[in-house]
Amino acid sequence: MSKCEQCIIKQFNALKSLTKDELVRISTCKTSKIIKKGEVIFDEGETINGVYCVKDGICKLTKLSENGKDQIVKMVVKGELIGQRSLVSNESSNLQATALSDMEVCFIPKSEIILDLEKNPKFTLDMLKDMAHDLKDADDVIVDMAQKSVKQRLAETLIYVEKNFGTNPDGTISLILSREDYANIVGTATESAIRVLSSFKKEGLISTTGKSIKIEDLNGLRRVE
Repeated sequence: MSKCEQCIIKQFNALKSLTKDELVRISTCKTSKIIKKGEVIFDEGETINGVYCVKDGICKLTKLSENGKDQIVKMVVKGELIGQRSLVSNESSNLQATALSDMEVCFIPKSEIILDLEKNPKFTLDMLKDMAHDLKDADDVIVDMAQKSVKQRLAETLIYVEKNFGTNPDGTISLILSREDYANIVGTATESAIRVLSSFKKEGLISTTGKSIKIEDLNGLRRVE
């Protein structure tokens, strides 16, 4: 198990603001976990009692609507923290976290994080900045849902996924999402997402091989209305 003070992952989140002594203390009480693809890290309504640092892999944060449909709120990548909002607010989790790939995460107990929030103002500020950024992204999603078409939202999602997760040697997007996942990101029915992807394919904007998607015309996707 790697030591927090030697781990490069901390440079991508608020943990970078902790002192060496604080990191050494956290390292003695954290636990590392291997999460398999499809496994739930924590459920909506669950008391988390700590923070997860994503050392490797990708997960999705979802919210269950009244009609029983999952809405993907965010995709979390290596280097990010999850669970900090529930920890700071002292409330049960408002979201469910599910692994989209095999993951390695480190769990840091609530007592240790709260101690650092109380004693290290730079760490507290960086944690607040991260949560403020998440709120800004949530504002953008609300506006997009209200003002943009399903085709626009799905086109932007494809561009976002390729930009943030990269491509394979054959040009396909490296992160393979199900058609249901794409539907849950843009807030539509799976059947609608499938129809839109089929239209993109007919228009030469994308090509598909099984679940894999390749963007063929990036500028064309940007012009979708």
